[in-house]
Amino acid sequence: MLVAAPSGARHAASSVSKLRVLAVVGRRSLPSLIEATIIPAILLYVFFVTLGPTPAMLAVLTWSYGAVLRRLIGGHGIPGVLQLAVIGLTVRTIVGILSGTFMYFLQPVATTLALALVFFGSLMFGRPMIARMASDFCPLAPEIACRPGVVRLFSGLTLLWAGVHLLSAATTFSLLVLLSTPTFVAVRSFVSLAITISAVVLTVSWSIRTARAEDLVFARVAR
Repeated sequence: MLVAAPSGARHAASSVSKLRVLAVVGRRSLPSLIEATIIPAILLYVFFVTLGPTPAMLAVLTWSYGAVLRRLIGGHGIPGVLQLAVIGLTVRTIVGILSGTFMYFLQPVATTLALALVFFGSLMFGRPMIARMASDFCPLAPEIACRPGVVRLFSGLTLLWAGVHLLSAATTFSLLVLLSTPTFVAVRSFVSLAITISAVVLTVSWSIRTARAEDLVFARVAR
């Protein structure tokens, strides 16, 4: 948990390394990233160019259901985000099979745009979305979350990720319109991944800068 540094240890937060934090984020996120993004992208492309669009869509859907099944067999809980993702992918696959690949690839654009509006809306109502999500990544002592500098960070990061979602939606739609479907399938995931990774690096850098300015340090919490 992030807490205020003891009075005798000012600027102790400067010892927090950006590279170390990014390495921790990478270790925690890489397995999920490979499972949820990289492998489905490879499956989609390989099946698309060899067997056609319908087998490609079904292959990605099968992989997603396999992710749920692996967790059930291993006795692990199924995260709510994964449940929603599988439901959404199921609907998307049905629509794609019935209406064609354009609608299959257009649906994520609409979803990403909706998320951008949610982030913007949370700012308008004075409840930045990042403030609600922060504890999932780095727990904060209650008195720390109310500090003006931290509140500004939450607002700034919420605006940043709203922009990231808008950029991702606009980029994906442009690629969908301008490129052939096989090329779009090959390029889209890597472009989206590059945008997301850049945003994560900026988020970590901004957060560490704020932690140092507020003299925050990590402390173990008794369980």
